[in-house]
Amino acid sequence: MFGNLIKFAKDAGAKIGFGKDKDEDAKNLKNEMEKHGFKTDEVDVAVEGDKVVLTGKALSQEEREKLILVAGNVEGVDSVEDKMEISPTRTHTVKSGDTLSKIAKEMYGDAMKYPVIFEANKPMLSHPDKIYPGQVLRIPTL
Repeated sequence: MFGNLIKFAKDAGAKIGFGKDKDEDAKNLKNEMEKHGFKTDEVDVAVEGDKVVLTGKALSQEEREKLILVAGNVEGVDSVEDKMEISPTRTHTVKSGDTLSKIAKEMYGDAMKYPVIFEANKPMLSHPDKIYPGQVLRIPTL
Protein backbone atom coordinates (compact mmCIF):
# COMPACT_ATOMS: atom_id res chain seq x y z
CA MET A 1 0.00 0.00 0.00
CA PHE A 2 1.44 3.34 -1.04
CA GLY A 3 0.71 6.50 0.85
CA ASN A 4 0.90 10.21 0.30
CA LEU A 5 4.26 11.75 1.14
CA ILE A 6 4.02 15.19 2.72
CA LYS A 7 7.16 17.32 3.03
CA PHE A 8 7.96 19.47 6.07
CA ALA A 9 10.68 21.92 7.14
CA LYS A 10 13.18 19.59 8.82
CA ASP A 11 14.82 22.33 10.87
CA ALA A 12 11.57 23.70 12.36
CA GLY A 13 8.93 22.44 14.76
CA ALA A 14 8.49 21.01 18.22
CA LYS A 15 11.71 19.97 19.90
CA ILE A 16 11.13 16.45 21.20
CA GLY A 17 14.64 15.09 20.69
CA PHE A 18 13.88 13.46 17.33
CA GLY A 19 16.68 11.69 15.48
CA LYS A 20 18.38 9.62 18.17
CA ASP A 21 16.77 6.17 18.06
CA LYS A 22 13.92 5.15 15.73
CA ASP A 23 11.97 3.25 18.42
CA GLU A 24 12.35 6.07 20.93
CA ASP A 25 11.47 8.61 18.20
CA ALA A 26 8.27 6.69 17.37
CA LYS A 27 7.33 6.59 21.06
CA ASN A 28 8.02 10.32 21.44
CA LEU A 29 5.93 11.13 18.35
CA LYS A 30 2.98 9.16 19.75
CA ASN A 31 3.39 11.04 23.04
CA GLU A 32 3.37 14.32 21.10
CA MET A 33 0.13 13.28 19.35
CA GLU A 34 -1.46 12.35 22.68
CA LYS A 35 -0.30 15.66 24.17
CA HIS A 36 -2.43 17.32 21.48
CA GLY A 37 -5.47 15.26 22.53
CA PHE A 38 -5.37 12.44 19.98
CA LYS A 39 -5.98 8.79 20.83
CA THR A 40 -3.22 6.74 19.24
CA ASP A 41 -4.37 3.21 20.10
CA GLU A 42 -5.00 2.38 16.45
CA VAL A 43 -2.26 4.56 14.93
CA ASP A 44 1.16 3.07 14.31
CA VAL A 45 4.23 5.30 13.98
CA ALA A 46 7.41 4.12 12.29
CA VAL A 47 10.57 6.13 11.73
CA GLU A 48 12.76 5.64 8.67
CA GLY A 49 15.61 8.11 8.96
CA ASP A 50 14.02 11.56 8.86
CA LYS A 51 10.74 10.21 7.46
CA VAL A 52 7.76 9.24 9.63
CA VAL A 53 5.33 6.59 8.37
CA LEU A 54 1.83 6.60 9.84
CA THR A 55 -0.33 3.48 9.47
CA GLY A 56 -3.42 2.16 11.22
CA LYS A 57 -6.74 3.92 11.65
CA ALA A 58 -7.67 7.53 12.25
CA LEU A 59 -11.16 8.29 13.51
CA SER A 60 -11.90 10.84 10.77
CA GLN A 61 -10.34 12.63 7.81
CA GLU A 62 -9.86 15.69 10.00
CA GLU A 63 -8.02 13.65 12.64
CA ARG A 64 -5.93 11.99 9.93
CA GLU A 65 -4.78 15.37 8.63
CA LYS A 66 -4.03 16.68 12.11
CA LEU A 67 -2.00 13.59 13.04
CA ILE A 68 0.11 14.14 9.92
CA LEU A 69 0.64 17.77 10.91
CA VAL A 70 1.62 16.91 14.48
CA ALA A 71 4.14 14.32 13.27
CA GLY A 72 5.53 16.56 10.54
CA ASN A 73 5.87 19.67 12.63
CA VAL A 74 8.60 18.13 14.77
CA GLU A 75 12.17 19.32 14.44
CA GLY A 76 14.13 16.70 12.53
CA VAL A 77 11.19 15.33 10.52
CA ASP A 78 11.60 15.90 6.79
CA SER A 79 8.46 14.09 5.59
CA VAL A 80 5.45 12.07 6.69
CA GLU A 81 4.12 9.18 4.67
CA ASP A 82 0.40 8.74 5.24
CA LYS A 83 -0.77 5.13 5.02
CA MET A 84 -3.62 5.52 7.49
CA GLU A 85 -7.19 4.41 6.92
CA ILE A 86 -10.23 6.14 8.32
CA SER A 87 -12.45 4.24 10.73
CA PRO A 88 -15.88 3.55 9.24
CA THR A 89 -18.56 6.04 10.18
CA ARG A 90 -21.39 4.77 12.32
CA THR A 91 -24.93 5.88 11.66
CA HIS A 92 -28.19 5.73 13.58
CA THR A 93 -31.69 5.82 12.15
CA VAL A 94 -33.92 7.88 14.41
CA LYS A 95 -36.88 5.98 15.88
CA SER A 96 -40.04 7.43 17.39
CA GLY A 97 -39.22 8.64 20.91
CA ASP A 98 -35.51 9.15 20.20
CA THR A 99 -33.71 12.26 21.37
CA LEU A 100 -30.08 13.14 20.83
CA SER A 101 -29.53 12.54 24.55
CA LYS A 102 -31.09 9.08 24.35
CA ILE A 103 -28.98 8.25 21.28
CA ALA A 104 -25.83 9.54 23.01
CA LYS A 105 -26.61 7.39 26.06
CA GLU A 106 -27.04 4.34 23.79
CA MET A 107 -23.92 5.01 21.68
CA TYR A 108 -21.52 6.50 24.25
CA GLY A 109 -22.98 5.53 27.61
CA ASP A 110 -23.41 9.23 28.46
CA ALA A 111 -26.51 11.27 27.57
CA MET A 112 -24.54 14.51 28.03
CA LYS A 113 -22.48 13.69 24.92
CA TYR A 114 -25.44 14.66 22.70
CA PRO A 115 -23.65 17.84 21.48
CA VAL A 116 -21.08 15.58 19.73
CA ILE A 117 -23.85 14.07 17.62
CA PHE A 118 -25.47 17.46 17.06
CA GLU A 119 -22.21 19.05 15.84
CA ALA A 120 -21.45 16.07 13.59
CA ASN A 121 -24.78 16.52 11.81
CA LYS A 122 -24.73 20.28 11.22
CA PRO A 123 -25.98 21.97 9.07
CA MET A 124 -28.58 19.22 8.51
CA LEU A 125 -29.63 19.72 12.14
CA SER A 126 -30.44 23.27 13.16
CA HIS A 127 -31.38 22.45 16.76
CA PRO A 128 -30.75 19.40 19.00
CA ASP A 129 -34.51 18.91 19.52
CA LYS A 130 -35.35 18.90 15.80
CA ILE A 131 -34.88 15.28 14.76
CA TYR A 132 -37.53 13.03 13.24
CA PRO A 133 -38.17 9.28 12.83
CA GLY A 134 -36.45 7.82 9.78
CA GLN A 135 -33.71 10.45 9.78
CA VAL A 136 -30.21 8.98 9.52
CA LEU A 137 -27.59 10.62 11.75
CA ARG A 138 -23.82 10.30 11.69
CA ILE A 139 -22.42 9.05 15.01
CA PRO A 140 -18.76 10.03 15.38
CA THR A 141 -16.36 7.83 17.27
CA LEU A 142 -15.08 9.37 20.51
